[in-house]
Amino acid sequence: MKLSFHGADRGVTGSCHLLECAGRRILVDCGLYQGSSELHEDNSAAFGFEASSIDHLLLTHAHLDHCGRIPLLARRGFRGEIVATAATRELARVVMLDSAHLQEEEARYRARRHQRRHGRAAAVASEPLYTTLDALDSLAYFGRTATYGEPLELAPGIRVTFEDAGHILGSASVCVDVEEGSERRRIVFSGDLGNAGRPLLRAPVVPPSPVDALVLETTYGDRVHRPIGPTIEEFYQVVEQTFRRGGNVVVPSFALERAQEILFVLREGVENGRLPRLMQVFLDSPMAISATEIFARHPECCAPQVAQMLQAGIDPFHLPGLHYTRDASESEAINRFSSGAVILAGAGMCSGGRIRHHLRHNLWREDCSIVFVGFAARGTLARRIIDGAESVRIFDEDIRVRAQVHTINGFSAHADRDELLQWHGRLKPRRTFLVHGEEDVMRGFASRLAGAQVEMPELGASYAI
Repeated sequence: MKLSFHGADRGVTGSCHLLECAGRRILVDCGLYQGSSELHEDNSAAFGFEASSIDHLLLTHAHLDHCGRIPLLARRGFRGEIVATAATRELARVVMLDSAHLQEEEARYRARRHQRRHGRAAAVASEPLYTTLDALDSLAYFGRTATYGEPLELAPGIRVTFEDAGHILGSASVCVDVEEGSERRRIVFSGDLGNAGRPLLRAPVVPPSPVDALVLETTYGDRVHRPIGPTIEEFYQVVEQTFRRGGNVVVPSFALERAQEILFVLREGVENGRLPRLMQVFLDSPMAISATEIFARHPECCAPQVAQMLQAGIDPFHLPGLHYTRDASESEAINRFSSGAVILAGAGMCSGGRIRHHLRHNLWREDCSIVFVGFAARGTLARRIIDGAESVRIFDEDIRVRAQVHTINGFSAHADRDELLQWHGRLKPRRTFLVHGEEDVMRGFASRLAGAQVEMPELGASYAI
């Protein structure tokens, strides 16, 4: 039995881990590297294994850094089975098709830029990582659907159980039980663990112990989140203060879960009188709109209060001034609102999408607020703004950062340091592999796992288990 690491190793994005056991090759996630534009080469590089050799792919959830290279995997010869929860299956379709569209747009942009600079077309540089057709083709490999807590026989001697990770809709930790001759092993992949106590989803479930090997994410392994109550109150105060100054509130938001959570909080704020009933709220993200519709179809993944609302036919995300803007023309029309609007747009790290247009129109205004409610990887536009840049470049234009910038991490969809430590402690793994975190964060977190055998794999590292 062997475990090897092919993404999110001493880094936060691009999750991809390979388990070889009982004659099968099982991939857990196949995500896109995200951050600076230089990552195109990392995403297009070889996987570190033959795509055609993979028998099964276990998808923990539908975030792009976990599913975003599946179309490329299929393009390069994968013909195995993808197993995921029902909600993840639906969301992954939306995410991968959107990513393919962006890959094609980015390829056209690179081609135009190359031609402007050199007077001729560039063949290789203008190719997308994968196309919309590749994404559609990859959907054919989604096979059996995993149900939380119900073991599924993947192959003779291999049983997998998906447990609710509480991170986004349909997210899971995966427990793999292997019998190979007289050997028995239990390997757990945490996926991304959720922040307990948030309004939409349930707390993460701990798989059964004992565990021989644990692959554990460490995204927020160096900090403790604020409780959700004070977090929501701070958000309300930012909205109120911004409206009093006569500005807009711009929220770079991840389309899956974060956008829905902010809508839920805004609805509650209006209902309890904390926010003005006539404020205008724009969900300016076709993917987030689709995700919101998918959310309503999966009460089995939701916290009890939200599940009861959905089952009773009550929309937990609706508020009087809400506008869904799918079309580009509708998005552009938002610029007519100079005050009194809350604008939710993707992407959360500001690495692309419509959020850049709204930053260009609002970032330079002292009366506006930019509210970051999620993780921002190094090298991203969001991280530069958070770190205090005086100006940033957007669409070849230098924009002064004069708006109020707020970072409200209590909305994080990731478990914090103490939650990760508690989850790890309940599993008591014989061996722990830390992934999906910045290297300095991993080292600090590893120092807290006293007495545990801890590994911090480098890209391509392989371990016998």
